Amino acid sequence: MKSIKTFVAVVALASSFGTFAAQTVTATDSTLSGAEAKIAAQAQQAGASSYQITEAFTGNQVHMTAELSK
Repeated sequence: MKSIKTFVAVVALASSFGTFAAQTVTATDSTLSGAEAKIAAQAQQAGASSYQITEAFTGNQVHMTAELSK
């Protein structure tokens, strides 16, 4: 019974860290560098230690998505 309680506590703790660790943000601009600057500003405002661009789409505008890490 003790091992079941420990397992449940570990799973709950791990899932809370997993949801806190990453946040997704998006930005749109006319250039790649402009969109990335907006992503960097959002990361700084959110207090993120880093960000990773996961998507960039160009057409008439640049749309960029990134994951923030705390």
